[in-house]
Order: sequence, then C-alpha cells, then structure tokens
Amino acid sequence: YSIPEEMKKGSLIGNVAHDLGLNVERLRSGRARIVTRQSIQYTELKTDKGVLVVKERIDREQLCGDTTPCSFSFEMILENPMELHQITVEVTDINDHSPAFKTHNLSFEISESATTGARFSLTSADDADVGINGLKEYVLTENDHFVLQQHSNADGKKYAEMVLQKQLDREKTPNLSFKLIAVDGGIPQKSGTVIIDVTVLDANDNAPVFNQSVYKTTVIENSAKETYVTTVNATDADSGSNSMVNYYFSDDSRALHDVFVMDEKTGAIYIKGDVDFEKDKKYELRVDAKDQGGLTDSSKVIIEVTDVNDNAPDISVMSFTSPVSEDSPPGTTIGIINVKDLDSGDNGQVSCKIEQNAPFKIKSNLRNYYTLVTDSVLDREIVSEYNITVVATDGGIPPLSAKKRFSLKVSDVNDNAPVFPQSFYSAFLPENNSPGVSVLTLRAKDSDENQNACVSYIVEDSNIGGSPISQYVSVNVETGVIQAVRSFDYEQVKELIFVVKAQDGGS
Repeated sequence: YSIPEEMKKGSLIGNVAHDLGLNVERLRSGRARIVTRQSIQYTELKTDKGVLVVKERIDREQLCGDTTPCSFSFEMILENPMELHQITVEVTDINDHSPAFKTHNLSFEISESATTGARFSLTSADDADVGINGLKEYVLTENDHFVLQQHSNADGKKYAEMVLQKQLDREKTPNLSFKLIAVDGGIPQKSGTVIIDVTVLDANDNAPVFNQSVYKTTVIENSAKETYVTTVNATDADSGSNSMVNYYFSDDSRALHDVFVMDEKTGAIYIKGDVDFEKDKKYELRVDAKDQGGLTDSSKVIIEVTDVNDNAPDISVMSFTSPVSEDSPPGTTIGIINVKDLDSGDNGQVSCKIEQNAPFKIKSNLRNYYTLVTDSVLDREIVSEYNITVVATDGGIPPLSAKKRFSLKVSDVNDNAPVFPQSFYSAFLPENNSPGVSVLTLRAKDSDENQNACVSYIVEDSNIGGSPISQYVSVNVETGVIQAVRSFDYEQVKELIFVVKAQDGGS
C-alpha cells in the first residue's frame, strides 16, 4: 500500500481482506492480528470490515529521515490453519518542511587581491522533506561581485559555492552584505535564508591549494576514539603569515562533527565519536584550507566504513502452539520465528538449526522467517514433553549466535486399549459362602492419560445352567473387584468360567 504522511487517524489504508482474497469471517475465526517489531504500531486492523486504517500519526521524516522510498512492514497472522502475510506500507512525502540553515549569518574575510574565479564554500541548508519537496536549489541575491555555483554530492545532497566574478576593492567597498536563499521544489514553494557578510581585507594574492581534490580512506567500525583517519594537505605560495593555512570542515553538519574532528593546524582527521557501519556505511566530508588573508580552497574526503561482526542474530517468536496433539501428522507447524542480523555480507547471513536430536525441523519460507514443524510422528506415551532449542548463527568470523528455547507439551489421544497383565485368572471359593464376598481383584492398565486412561470393568453376558452369569457373580465397575452374588453349593456348581472386559473412557 502507498499513503501520504500525516493522514488523520482512522483514515483508510486499504482493504486487506479483499486484497488477500480473504473474507471477514476468516479474519474473525483465525483471530487475525497485526505483529510488528516497531515501538509504535502505526496501523490498526478492523477485522469486522477487513480494512487497514491509520492508528497513529505517521511522520515520514521521523520514520525514515532521508531514506527513500520510505516504508514500514509488519505481519498479519491468522490461526487454524496458521497463515502469515507480510504487509508493506509506503509513506510518501508532503511538503511540510522549509529548507533551513543552521545559522542566521555567514561571515567571510576576503582579500581584495582575491582573483576572479576564487571559490568560497557556503553552508548547506537542510530540508527534512525528500524528492521534489526536498531542497531544489540555492539563489544568491543580486550583488556586484559574486555569482553562485551549485553542486551535488554522490548522495544527491546539494551544496553551493560563491564565486568571485569582479575584483574587490577595499578602499571603495570595505564590506558587502547579501543573502543566500535555499528553495525547495514543493507546491507551494518554501524557502530559508542566511545573510552573508563579507569583510574585504588587504592584499593576500595566493590562495591555498590542496594536493588532492578527493581523499579516500577506510575506517573499521567501532574504532576507538582518537583513532587516526587521514591527513589533508594544502600549500600557499605566499610567504610569512600569509602562507599559514588552517583547516576546517566546511559542512557544519552536527552529525559529522559528532563523529570526526580535524586538527586545524595539521589537517589530520581523527575519530571523535562512534563509528557504526549499521548506521552509516560511508561519510563524505568537505574540508576547506584557509590562509590568513581569508582565501580558501576546498577538497573532499570520502571515508568508507568496514563492517565487523558486532551484532548477534536476534530471534523473535511470532507464534508458538503448545500443546500439540500426538496424532499430528509430520509437517505440522508449531511455531513461526523471525531472525534478523544488523550486520552486512557474511556477517549478516544467518542459518538456523535445532540443537537437540528431536523429531522437529526448521524450514525457511520467507526472508528472515522460519517455521518450526514436526519431522515425524509423535507418541505421548514415549515422550510427553520436549525442550527445543533453536540456534541462529551468522556467517562472521568468529560467528555470533543466539538461542531461543521452546517448551512443547504433547497432548494425549486415545490410541491405547486397556491391557490385563494376565489373560486367565483363577480363584477358589468355599461352598456356603456369604453373598457379597470378594472372590478376586482384577487390574488392567492403560498407557493413555486422564479420561483416556480411566478403566471400567464389565462382566460379559453368558449363561450357566440356564441362568445368566449376573445371578452368580458381579464386578465393581471402578475397582475390578469380583464378588459372589449368592451362596454356592458345591454339589450344584463346581466351577464358573466367565469373561470380564476392561474398557477406557476415551472416545
């Protein structure tokens, strides 16, 4: 689905039931629900209508920053049978931010001997919007000495330089003031302004020159603070104090200043903060060399970050069913897990396995999703409970792993009949006995449990001397105790042979 940011709560995103070919009754019976790993659940599923609506305010800039396209994903889970549907919502930008400079004024000290064509880096404006709503161009208000040149970094970020087109004359005009305007491409158009103040200095007729237009280097993520990165170098053909060069970052982005620091005297760059490959894979810095007369030259430093295996896989349980019936066929799904690793390349490639030798296996169906299924027939009478450990291991050197333990109980089905330990029992009874005397106790065992293992006893119908067996003996349904119903006379009955049946309470 695709929606603009800042939609009102309750606004329709899409008809999930229709788009997935499901009816509303299936959503209710399957207890359809949304599962997300984000701290904010932006959407809500209306199961009575089968539609997805906005639940919380969606700010594209807060959600994705400069990343385009911007989207968030979540899963819809249904049960009986279990289904998993991944849903992605793209959030499109609206022009709700103006370009903004981090300062209100820019001050330059420029020698009157600066040659036409001399370039001066200007601070960049930031626009939280993207695409056509983002920063489009810079405009320099009318003045007699400078024109504007606009450039783009490899990441598309625009920056500007002002270029001297007419010689300065301190004696005629010691100070200049004009404006730099940043304009976006939205409708209606929005803009931000910074005032440029130029103080004209006496002659210093050579600007510093960098020995390279681009410096490239690499750093390893998690490098310690004060780790050396690289050194830039510029020379000035002037002599004395006019040849002294100072270095500084021309892009005053706070994020860059939090990560790197430059020695203004030597041009050496060091790590100041945290270098995290998962956050930034590459840094592009613009540096200026400035002499004592205010003349500058610009260069670019590209720093690529090398990934290290510093993130173990993260296992999230999306669904788990316990107990499972012992007559479940092989391939029955008992759980769904999501495994992610924030590293890249081999460091982020994850494999999953079950640690124990158990009748289960792991299957991969969607990217980062695994299904835990039965691999053979279960028998509760042999094993009634399993402790399953799923291990996720990445491909780093050395590898990092994570474990998730599941306790699965096996529920009983009535698959075992009661069994007597003997097929034939005998007992002796003296004649003239008292009616109701116990003759023999029978015991049958059933391997099932609960009601399925509850055994009852019944004397099967038969006749002795033309009379039913029930007139001679009876059996206690619960205890299996056989009793004489009447007093026996040896001269009339010398032997009784009958059958007792044991049956369980299953169905």
